[in-house]
Amino acid sequence: MEIANSHAQSQRVLKQRNLLVAIAGVLAALTAILFLMVATRDREIVLQPILRSPLTVSSAGVSREYLEMVTRDAAVLTLDRSPSNLEYWMKSVLDITAPSAQGRLKAELLKIVNEQRGSSIAQFFAMQSMKLDPDNLTSDVTGDLHTIVGSKVISKDRRTFRFKWKYSGVSLQLVGFGMVSKAEEGDQ
Repeated sequence: MEIANSHAQSQRVLKQRNLLVAIAGVLAALTAILFLMVATRDREIVLQPILRSPLTVSSAGVSREYLEMVTRDAAVLTLDRSPSNLEYWMKSVLDITAPSAQGRLKAELLKIVNEQRGSSIAQFFAMQSMKLDPDNLTSDVTGDLHTIVGSKVISKDRRTFRFKWKYSGVSLQLVGFGMVSKAEEGDQ
């Protein structure tokens, strides 16, 4: 009886071992196929036509070029708005905002949305210059802020806006932005 029990146990262990070897073989074959697919696959890098030089992003800090490109796009995004794109405008600004600043910034954006909704007031910003400070993660853009009511331009004022950033990992996120007062411009 003991020999029959021992033989049955050995057969079970042998079946388990054979099943394990079969599974390992299938996984090894699958790994080899996936490796070949990755090794022979074409690699593609999409370069933006607006870049004037190669751009690298590093966790060591923000490069001046990267800060300039992000600021340029953020300035257009945050300063160009009309009643017809207010929801998209707010969502897009919040998408580039650091999570720690989203609550405060959303409250400020909602005030603008509520004031401008239903009106015919639009604005756009024509950038003239940019000052960057990669060490302090700030950037100032200066240009003409045009305000339009209906189809008539009612004002064109030279303004400077400051963008404050947070760099985490390799991600640059907006912390805040606003108009720089004349006193602050003189201090620089």
